[in-house]
Amino acid sequence: MKPLTGRKVLVIGLIAFAVVTAANLVLAYHANRTFSGLVISNSYIASQEFNARTRAQEALGWTASLAHADDRLDLEFRNKAGQPVRPAALAVSIGRATTTEDDRVLDLAHTGAGYSAPAALAPGLWIVTIEATATDGTPWAQRHSLHVKRGS
Repeated sequence: MKPLTGRKVLVIGLIAFAVVTAANLVLAYHANRTFSGLVISNSYIASQEFNARTRAQEALGWTASLAHADDRLDLEFRNKAGQPVRPAALAVSIGRATTTEDDRVLDLAHTGAGYSAPAALAPGLWIVTIEATATDGTPWAQRHSLHVKRGS
């Protein structure tokens, strides 16, 4: 066996450094190619639009309540006076916080006082996204966390 010299240690170190650098460059290339990181082009304009939407939504005075039992999701809207509200348009989606694998759009039926849809959900945390439109065209949106326990 040949002795380990300074030259061999240098070559081993350079090869290891080259392998790590090559792996980082490949990962950086693929990360940059798949998602640029740009969510919005102008954050100032987006914040102004957000503020306007928030004020309009607050002016509606709606509150939404969710309940999940017996593999059904129930949703009710109420106005400031506590009266039921029926939006002109409604879209509800549900999914997990960490993956898109279980994401789905629910087909809610109006029940008179609210809305209901079949929703067989596995135990754990679910995110419910509600998007509605008032009869005057005002958009309304909220996200709710829903914790499903075993057997509910």
